[in-house]
Amino acid sequence: MTDVIITRRRVLAAAGAVLATGVSGLIRPAHAQAIMATPTMRGGANNYLPGAPIVDRIGGGGFWMSGSVRRAGDGAPLAGQRIQIWAHTTEGHERDPHSHGATLSDANGAFRLEMPQIVPAFGQAHAHLAYDDDAFETVFLRPVMASARDTSLVVDFVLQPV
Repeated sequence: MTDVIITRRRVLAAAGAVLATGVSGLIRPAHAQAIMATPTMRGGANNYLPGAPIVDRIGGGGFWMSGSVRRAGDGAPLAGQRIQIWAHTTEGHERDPHSHGATLSDANGAFRLEMPQIVPAFGQAHAHLAYDDDAFETVFLRPVMASARDTSLVVDFVLQPV
């Protein structure tokens, strides 16, 4: 038979576990929290051109814009979702139609589109992305790059059904 020795260290460890998890953690199992929808960012819709064409690449390329598209709540990947991308690049301003293009998310909810190198506009190197179809709420994003020398940017969408 094994004797259980109660030490001060064991009592403190047990009390710490109860404080960390709370009493409710002892009574009922933990539940995953719902994945919240991505909010629209201020300035994200600047120079937006509705209906930009789906393209294989914008301009000469050299910069990769990628990310994922998931459904709010359960986080399920969303295939076939149209993501529009535009930016101020080495080949044009973000208001120029040739600086806009769209791509579709794949079966895993991932998207990827090559475009010219993004350059600073108004002191910040940034991109614009939008989900603008009917099945989910519209989302405009304006992520700022860590450095103007970056050659890729990853942006994720979590969409709220309409």
